[in-house]
Amino acid sequence: MTVTAATPDIFQIQIPLPFALRIVNCYLLRGAAGWTVLDTGLNTSKARLAWGEAFAGFGIRPREIAQIVLTHIHPDHYGLAGWLAEWCVADGGQLPPVRLSAREAEMAVRFWGREVWQQPTYMAFWQQCAVPADLAQAIMETTEQTRQRTYPHPAAHHIIEPGTPIRLGERLMQPLLMPGHSDGQLVFYDAADRLLLCGDHVLQTITPNISLWPDGEADPLGRYLASLDELARLDVRLALPGHGPVMGDIHGRITQISHHHHERLAQTEAVLPRPSTVYEVSQRLFDHANLSVHEMRFAATETLAHLDYLVRHGRARRRGEAVWYFESNRP
Repeated sequence: MTVTAATPDIFQIQIPLPFALRIVNCYLLRGAAGWTVLDTGLNTSKARLAWGEAFAGFGIRPREIAQIVLTHIHPDHYGLAGWLAEWCVADGGQLPPVRLSAREAEMAVRFWGREVWQQPTYMAFWQQCAVPADLAQAIMETTEQTRQRTYPHPAAHHIIEPGTPIRLGERLMQPLLMPGHSDGQLVFYDAADRLLLCGDHVLQTITPNISLWPDGEADPLGRYLASLDELARLDVRLALPGHGPVMGDIHGRITQISHHHHERLAQTEAVLPRPSTVYEVSQRLFDHANLSVHEMRFAATETLAHLDYLVRHGRARRRGEAVWYFESNRP
């Protein structure tokens, strides 16, 4: 566990993950009325230990947590929110509100709730993508293991309205809706300090995964590229991301990521000389031999997001229902 002072009042806490990413960056913001926790990590023993060490290092009692704020509900950001809230109560404090966007709150219940987990829906989806049955089953099993690491869930979700300023620590920040990586992801902008808490929207060393899911909103890649353009209009001197190093030149990185996706679209179009399934295209774009089951899930859904974008822009067509086939529209 590593703690870094990003600013005199914002501290980056590196929480370990059992994935290739290895680390998720969470943040503590100091405030007169208590501490704000931004994002939480996955519920594992190592992650809980890391939070304990961080609090002990600052001399913070869990009951001093004033609120827990989530950029989005991917499990490495959402998974410990309920545990942290209960930890505060166990230390004699009030239950801190867990705040996030309305769309993310809806998805938290849909994706991670026991009662609404729709395995048949997802198995049908993997079949449409032509993912082999044994791999699809392995994906479902690893997803279920991950879901278990999001418990206990928060007792309630408190909604953040994009555009309505919110106080994080002593900073009055503007929550901005930045979809693509997740439908309702929020970033938080302090215009006075030109500082951005950017979640997984822009990362320095990797490109955020942009996936199309069966119950996600339409056109994730199109919405992501549009939100990058929106973000590029902000005056930002320092961006604090959910993974990797802080960024002093977020505008340069936005340009790189946008360029990457347009290159990837051209590569995807180029590997469609004949009707091909999502899984076949993903094999041409990704080195499956070196991917874990967890990573192959994202390879397929990111491939689908790019194929969907090509179809929407008239560069490819799709046919089939039980299994989808994509073909380039190039002559």
